[in-house]
Amino acid sequence: MRKRWTRRSARHGRMSSVPHLTAWRNAVFATFFTMGFGFSSWLSRVPHVRDTLGASTAEMGLLLLGISVGSIAGLLVASHVIHVVGTRIVASFGMIAVSGGLAIAGWAAEASLPWLVVVGFILGGSLTGITDVAMNISGAANERALGKPIMPIFHAFFSLGTVAGAGLGGLCELLGVPLGWQSTGVAVATIALGLVVYRFLPDDEVDEHAAPVTLAERLSVWKDPRTLLLGLLVLGMALTEGSANDWLTLVMVDGHGFSNEGGAFTLALFLSAMTAGRLVGVWLLDRFGRVPVLRVSAVLAAVGLLLVIFAEHPVLVISGVVLWGLGACLGFPVGMSAAADEPRLAAARVGTVSAIGYIAFLAGPPLLGLLGDLVGLRLALLAVLAFVLLSLLTSHVARERDLIKEVRS
Repeated sequence: MRKRWTRRSARHGRMSSVPHLTAWRNAVFATFFTMGFGFSSWLSRVPHVRDTLGASTAEMGLLLLGISVGSIAGLLVASHVIHVVGTRIVASFGMIAVSGGLAIAGWAAEASLPWLVVVGFILGGSLTGITDVAMNISGAANERALGKPIMPIFHAFFSLGTVAGAGLGGLCELLGVPLGWQSTGVAVATIALGLVVYRFLPDDEVDEHAAPVTLAERLSVWKDPRTLLLGLLVLGMALTEGSANDWLTLVMVDGHGFSNEGGAFTLALFLSAMTAGRLVGVWLLDRFGRVPVLRVSAVLAAVGLLLVIFAEHPVLVISGVVLWGLGACLGFPVGMSAAADEPRLAAARVGTVSAIGYIAFLAGPPLLGLLGDLVGLRLALLAVLAFVLLSLLTSHVARERDLIKEVRS
């Protein structure tokens, strides 16, 4: 026996007015790509920022904490904001505002104003939290309309964006382009794309026979055991992914003796592995189901981390980076799909699961920074390994519910 997804027709109401699912899907692809591109292009310049500010590892962790604080704040109010203005507006105009926050942080770094870097991060992070929930809701709705488990492909486009962003950051580092000009250029491109995306994203998924979702119902998901366990699953995988985004460049530079450019391109390799894993993951999820794939992913991430932490030969270290990326790639998108299984409360559940998962981004940067000062960044990654095991233990909660049916192979 194996699990396959059933094809579902579009919901009643405004959803039925969507003229073409392909245009909708492409708009979601563009949103995911752009969100990945913006932050990755900035974070790939972390060694440059560290050198410009003369900051310690712990101080850099506190700076990056601004992103996490903003993201948590955004996620906590995301379902309420989306309930008022809709996913279409939040997804398209949210990513424009995020790029503005990153541009502020870029110019602040060049001016050696760490407090303003934090302000830019908090602004960009809070809007990122809200926009992330909106684009995942739109992606899950498109997934249901198509009847295929394509959420990993949406997140693969996020990874493609991070690969492109890291590549841009590495290129700008080689050419000596100031981070302020780099982030401003990214913001201008994001504004143009956001206006295009707005035309093709549909309004919210509405079932005319369902009662409106009340505030009490949106808050009640915090008491739902499955939602909370999904949050822990995403928490572990978010730290696994996010720790690489934040610290892999410095781990390579300070822990393994790579150059700044080498650290940036190693991050690009990690993100490339994540992208490839998400593209292949669609077939794996369709063939084997969510739970077995998540368990294998956690094992791959654990092996990759062990190689990065303890291996000395560059080939083994690079192999560990690839395994780490392959293992970290599916946890977040599968968690989002599972949280959105019930369309009516999708916004509330996706927001709750994301908020729990983003605790990793809140606690991760300062924790790893402080541990890095005490024992070195390589050994600090043992904390990440512990959270990978947490995801392994909670992977069963992502089991498919009403979106699949069993057929004989």
